[in-house]
Amino acid sequence: MHTGGDLLIIELGAVVLGLAIVARLARRIGIPALPLYLLVGLALGEGGLVELPASAEFIEAGAEIGVILMLLMLGLEFSTHELIVNVRRSTLAGIVDFVLNFAPGFVAGLILDFDPIIAGLLGGVTYISSSGIVAKLVADLDRIGNHETSVVLSVLVIEDLAMVLYLPIVSGLLFGGSVLSTTLTVVVSLAAVIAVLGVAYLFGDRLSAIALSRSSEALLLTLLGGTLLVAGLAGRLNISTAVGAFVVGVALSGEIVSRARGLLLPLRNLFAAVFFVFFGLQVDTTLIPGVAVAALAIAAVTVVTKLATGWIAAGRAGIGKPGRLRAGAALIAHGEFSVVIAELGIARESNLGALAAAYVIILTLVGAVLYQFSDSIPVSRPRWRARAGRSS
Repeated sequence: MHTGGDLLIIELGAVVLGLAIVARLARRIGIPALPLYLLVGLALGEGGLVELPASAEFIEAGAEIGVILMLLMLGLEFSTHELIVNVRRSTLAGIVDFVLNFAPGFVAGLILDFDPIIAGLLGGVTYISSSGIVAKLVADLDRIGNHETSVVLSVLVIEDLAMVLYLPIVSGLLFGGSVLSTTLTVVVSLAAVIAVLGVAYLFGDRLSAIALSRSSEALLLTLLGGTLLVAGLAGRLNISTAVGAFVVGVALSGEIVSRARGLLLPLRNLFAAVFFVFFGLQVDTTLIPGVAVAALAIAAVTVVTKLATGWIAAGRAGIGKPGRLRAGAALIAHGEFSVVIAELGIARESNLGALAAAYVIILTLVGAVLYQFSDSIPVSRPRWRARAGRSS
């Protein structure tokens, strides 16, 4: 038993140290680290270079915590008032986003002979952009004050809220629920979220004041314990642990939000990295060559549809062509939610995991590069057309 414990510590230490090296490398070359974490998981998983027999269960538990912390931190970025305003302002853009970006994955899934439920999961993978990666890119490139950034964030909020409905629906269908039970799950999920948001809107400041503590230790334990408890209860009700964690983040307000970000960010970064490693561990790397062409094709279509989404959404806000292009480029990167969705169906369709892994890596890298250099891409009319227009 002692020897097994030592092996667990050695494996975990080697994995975390490897992730530290990867994070340094990503920062040096100026790309997001998440796809590189995924590559580490692929290298350590089935068909990879090395296996991790002692630490697999620990990493699995850490991955679940990673999802919860990612969604909690995402919820902290929005107040209930901001959510309501963003939903009202960006409903049409959200509908356009869903139509343009769910279709490529769903159609590709049917073409690849996936069953309709797995095709629906692939549609979710192509639909939702990575809020975490986009937020980091915006901050790193100092574009927070740009006019198009608020449009991008509004679209991302709509996508995140859509997951409140999407995750219970696909989970119910995937795990054998009847139409009635799935419908009931969705209704309960939506009612619970609306109820919590209503309580947060009316009593958020008071509840946050109760949870707030001058002791960083007590506050961290309160936040982590409360979020895990709510997420776990949400999971028991088939609502989704991710949705439960997101709602907790939204419910908090005031001073506790800024302090929570500082306390939870290092934990989020650690367990988010573990989550991507765990997903990579589940992917049979021998399947990736067989889905590489499909991943490239779907990624190419998604680049076009996300650019179109950002262009349309920013155009409706009266933003010029350079800003429209930046908005579209910002939405290209896919990450945490795409992987969360793919993980639901990986046991039922192993090719889904390999396809999603390749797809996320491609789009995260392409999205980061296009967004970084979007200002260098010409979007005005060619000169000969401009001259023709003047002469006419």
